[in-house]
Amino acid sequence: MKLIRSELLKIRTTNTWWIFALISLPLWAITLLFNYFQSQVLLDPGSVGVPAEQQDAQFQAVADPINVAANLYTNGQFLGVLIVMLLGVIVVTNEFFHQTATTTFLTTPHRTAVVLGKLAAAAILGLIFWAVTTVLNLVFTPLILNGLGVSSHLDQGAVWQAIGLNGLAYLLWAIFGIGFGVLIRSQIGATVTAILTYLAGYIGAIIFLGTLAGQWGDWINNLQLVVPALASQLMTTGTDLPGNPPRWAGAAVMIGYALVTGTIGTLIMRRRDIS
Repeated sequence: MKLIRSELLKIRTTNTWWIFALISLPLWAITLLFNYFQSQVLLDPGSVGVPAEQQDAQFQAVADPINVAANLYTNGQFLGVLIVMLLGVIVVTNEFFHQTATTTFLTTPHRTAVVLGKLAAAAILGLIFWAVTTVLNLVFTPLILNGLGVSSHLDQGAVWQAIGLNGLAYLLWAIFGIGFGVLIRSQIGATVTAILTYLAGYIGAIIFLGTLAGQWGDWINNLQLVVPALASQLMTTGTDLPGNPPRWAGAAVMIGYALVTGTIGTLIMRRRDIS
């Protein structure tokens, strides 16, 4: 616990965390505005000229009020997990940037314990960001749904499952950030690599899988599980969607990635020359 408190203290005594916090709030608001208009289209597709013949099974599933509600209650995940991943990167790279890594490992020579402390601190930070956005979503989403003529759906287990799995996604992405920070010591290098990997992987996978699905069938969509950004979004769909892997599969893959990332990061930190 002392190591975790120490790592949290290091985070609190730098300006970076609150800069990210301030950035995340307007990003959350912009995402909520986008999801509001998207929800309007989904709940009343005829109002924007979407013909009935284009409303396939997957569109109808996404437009189910439960799934619309789940999407709004988990609003902000796409950019939110990117923020917590970058914070995870900084938890590690700050040690090298400020040249305090040697002092840290001399004070606590058991490197595994230090890495575990950083993993735990990053996970706590990720959960804090999730908790803040979740509270905001719980305040504004019922108002939006009421305005769209839909109940709050807070009595639906699927909605609370989506909220819980969203918290798991935040926690796991924070751990991924630790992994990036261990692999790439440079703070700028690790940050840029993490951003490019997340955004380019997400956009590239959507285009690539969409092209293949058009040629080979919807079963290709099952491959989205190998892309962490898509797997974490799959976790918060509310209910399982036609042509897509189940939510539990997305969660299982993300946990697997986190375990691998955490293990590799620990092994590298134990063997690498810190000085």
